[in-house]
Amino acid sequence: MEQKKIDRISQLSRKQRTVGLTKEEKLEQAQLRQEYLQTIRENIKATLDRAYVVEKDGAVKKLRQ
Repeated sequence: MEQKKIDRISQLSRKQRTVGLTKEEKLEQAQLRQEYLQTIRENIKATLDRAYVVEKDGAVKKLRQ
């Protein structure tokens, strides 16, 4: 996710706490948050797909889903 989108999420969050958001801004905030969460999920999945467990006997096994 681009840094400008993350900054926009933060900006909308601050505005929500101070003066409130319009319906359009609430929709934009929800869309940006969903995109952000999807990016995090993809990154975690990619990390776990590359993860291995080393057993006590030294055997290396790929993590299962």
